Amino acid sequence: MTCLHLLLTLVFAVSLGTPVEIQRPRGVPLTKKPFYEENKPFTCLDGSRTIPFDRVNDDYCDCKDGSDEPGTAACPNGSFHCTNAGYRPMFIPSSRINDGICDCCDTTDEYNSGAKCENTCKELGLKERDVLQKMAEITKEGFLLKQQLIEEAKKGREEKQGKVTDMQENKKQLEEKVEALRTVKETAEQPEKEAKERHLKAWEEQKAAIRLEKDKAKMAEAFLELDDNADGFVSVSELQSHAELDPDADGTLTETEVQGLMGGAAQVDTSTFESVWTNIKDKYHSEVSREEADMSSAQKARDDFEDSEKALREMDDQIRNIEKELSFDFGPDAEFTYLYSQCYELTTSEYIYRLCPFNRVSQKPKYGGSETNLGTWGSWSGPENNKYLVMKYEHGTGCWQGPNRSTTVKLTCGKETVVTSTSEPSRCEYLMEFTTPAVCQEPANMDLLPHGHEEL
Repeated sequence: MTCLHLLLTLVFAVSLGTPVEIQRPRGVPLTKKPFYEENKPFTCLDGSRTIPFDRVNDDYCDCKDGSDEPGTAACPNGSFHCTNAGYRPMFIPSSRINDGICDCCDTTDEYNSGAKCENTCKELGLKERDVLQKMAEITKEGFLLKQQLIEEAKKGREEKQGKVTDMQENKKQLEEKVEALRTVKETAEQPEKEAKERHLKAWEEQKAAIRLEKDKAKMAEAFLELDDNADGFVSVSELQSHAELDPDADGTLTETEVQGLMGGAAQVDTSTFESVWTNIKDKYHSEVSREEADMSSAQKARDDFEDSEKALREMDDQIRNIEKELSFDFGPDAEFTYLYSQCYELTTSEYIYRLCPFNRVSQKPKYGGSETNLGTWGSWSGPENNKYLVMKYEHGTGCWQGPNRSTTVKLTCGKETVVTSTSEPSRCEYLMEFTTPAVCQEPANMDLLPHGHEEL
């Protein structure tokens, strides 16, 4: 029940005229007046017995339920009704009748004690009306904010649903790209695999010698690579296939230029290749280097494939996160949507409490120390008529030799979204008060606020 609705159910207010008195025994509320008919026998309200009416309020308890003594202290289980015209009616235990303490603002409980009581109902009614009017104003402003939240949630939901649709389409295209790059990667890796297999054995055999004489090994390797026909000689034509050796860098390695590199010889054997090697080793690109280039090409294909796979995973995560958000119960009109992914703190003398709606509640020492989980989002747990008034957070950090911590969050109407209080009413069970415009209900017309009083 909202503050304003509660207000409309309370019978109180300032008397605007002379009250109309309805005769009934002292201490009887108007609603029970029909059970107390003068000149007729009185039947105890629990039906246990019937007595003459003149024994009602005779300061002797005849009924087990105390209903025959509504205006005296004779029955230990009786209750006295304070009419409190101009304020709110109330019941007090009959033991407090004529005890010298004024409990009813209309002084009716001290009719025979001699206590000096003043009727304060009008003053109390004015104060309460002022308080409830302010609460009604807050409710009105909060409800207007709630309408904005609903509109924003509706718009945001439509945008997110549209975004998911677009991302699903882009995901299909990205999946196709990943498969295409997988093929490119596998194709690029094949020469790399073959090169590794082809040279592994030879490389292992020559590795020790290469470590000792790197330059001679490179020269020997170059000779073997250049000797395409394996006749034991490197010829002008064989050397001419390496355009990177062009001395003038004009893009063409002529036969004359090659002969210059070879010292005028038409061909050289291993014993005379050293002088040629001196001329060409700074520019020479070995077959191994070409194979390494193939390996770099394979690495690029792997990198491209892995980048695309990563982009696909990230898109999947984004889609899952949006779909998770869209699956939450954010209220009848999604008015609680704005709380998602937000956190609100309350600092006390000892701790900093942090509430992240639909996620978790935590507690951290104010002056340093580790954070304690007071519960993760469980469910809406309000009363049957409005479950959205209470949030339940469960399965927090376990207490020492006790249960796991949990937190109940009670929501009340307010213009601001803020944690107003926190407590631990039971060991490891926490209680938070949280105001939000999302729970504000549409206010009734202020003209309907009660101005009258209960008839006396």
